Amino acid sequence: MPDNTALQVTFALAAIGSGFLVSVLASRRAVSNTEALAAGTRLPKFLVGFTLLALGTDLPEMVNSIVASLAGKGDLNVGDSVGSAVTQATLILGLLPLFGGLFLLARGRIARIGAATVAALLFGVLLMSDGTITRLDALLLILFWIGGSALIFGPSPPGTQESLPLPPADRWRKGLAALGALVIVALGTTAAVWGMSSLAETLDIPEYIVAFFLAAIGTSLPELVVTLTAIRQGQKDLAIGNALGATFIDSTLSIGIGPLIAPVLVTPSLVVVGSVGAAVAIGLVAGILALRGKHDWRTGIFFILIYLAFYFLLLTRM
Repeated sequence: MPDNTALQVTFALAAIGSGFLVSVLASRRAVSNTEALAAGTRLPKFLVGFTLLALGTDLPEMVNSIVASLAGKGDLNVGDSVGSAVTQATLILGLLPLFGGLFLLARGRIARIGAATVAALLFGVLLMSDGTITRLDALLLILFWIGGSALIFGPSPPGTQESLPLPPADRWRKGLAALGALVIVALGTTAAVWGMSSLAETLDIPEYIVAFFLAAIGTSLPELVVTLTAIRQGQKDLAIGNALGATFIDSTLSIGIGPLIAPVLVTPSLVVVGSVGAAVAIGLVAGILALRGKHDWRTGIFFILIYLAFYFLLLTRM
């Protein structure tokens, strides 16, 4: 590799790594302040917990979607979103029993999340197979997330509202802190998007491939942190739910939020192969867990092998 090329690759990798590190750290601050702000209202616990927590851990993917779409990099958006869905449902989920031992599962909910995610990915294939993500396509994906979330989790039971009012001064402080953290997330993600685009151009690798593997690992770090923290606190159901639930957001809202602002072009062959492969993998993972009703080191290793199989699946498409 010529010295100039090696230098360009080094700069690109540094931008990707540092950009996503800043984005992940800032997203945690944004989540904590947003949750505190929401707890100062009378929002239902379900809305605060599921929506804000799940959206919070997926914040890097959604900011990447917006930044990549504004830059006209549709493959970076879809590659990261679909890659994150696969990473969370296979690699991260596969690591959990290696750290937390045996997991006993609620079969029905896992089956519903898996079915909804598979349907979302195949719906996305239908919308993106023409090589574009229009504002209408983006809106349909976001509506799929809203409707699917309601079907998966159902309404919040009566009498489950928060009642922890914050003084007005604290509301302003939390709100400004959350806004500032979001700005930092956007700046970090912008640097990472530039790095991915530069790396793809320098090494002549499709942007989708770079995003599917490198970006997906970076933007999935919040989910990994949350799941490992939940395990340490003995909340195994929360760890499993976060890993699987985040895949649904990545398959719908994360893809759609950027093109809703700025429609983009994508590479149909890579989008179709990646999304269909993701649908098969996530369907297989959810089906195994729903049938067994438990998750242990055997299924963990199998799920990690599924993740590794994607390297062969997509790299042969280059």
